[in-house]
Amino acid sequence: MQAYCDDQAAAILEWCRERDVKIACAESLTGGLLADAFVRIPGASQVLLGSAVTYDIHAKASVLGVNAELLRREGAVHPQVAIEMAQRTVQLFSQSEYRSWIIGLSTTGVAGPGPDGGKPAGLVYIGVSFPKIPTISMESSNYAVELNLQGSREVIRHKTIGCVLENLREFSGSSQE
Repeated sequence: MQAYCDDQAAAILEWCRERDVKIACAESLTGGLLADAFVRIPGASQVLLGSAVTYDIHAKASVLGVNAELLRREGAVHPQVAIEMAQRTVQLFSQSEYRSWIIGLSTTGVAGPGPDGGKPAGLVYIGVSFPKIPTISMESSNYAVELNLQGSREVIRHKTIGCVLENLREFSGSSQE
């Protein structure tokens, strides 16, 4: 699994490098593993801006700026929370020299071992905020993907990373010039 993730991350980083696109992450259940998937690849610093680990529900609101009412009403494990986390991490790491060409990625869910707040272990949402990049004639896109994963806490966390990388690879691969 690690070699597969390394290959996916390397391909994503290369795609971003070629287009001068950056990546920023907001992580909850993965606790830094998503950033690590990129950092493992030499040269990642040319693309990866950073990752905000907001494990606590209040940190999602105070650090990232996720809608506090949404969090109170739905909890942290919700597709709109994943989207807002991805969007807000773009804002958090944005600098004028990046021309707003930043892909925001997020993870939120229940790793287990049991359910949390009525949500089953293995329920995960990944969020993506993809910028409008004129050089590849692509519109911006914000979306969440629901995952229903099986396995131990660690397996769910690692499978989440694999799913984020696969999803982004397919998305960026479908937008080749």
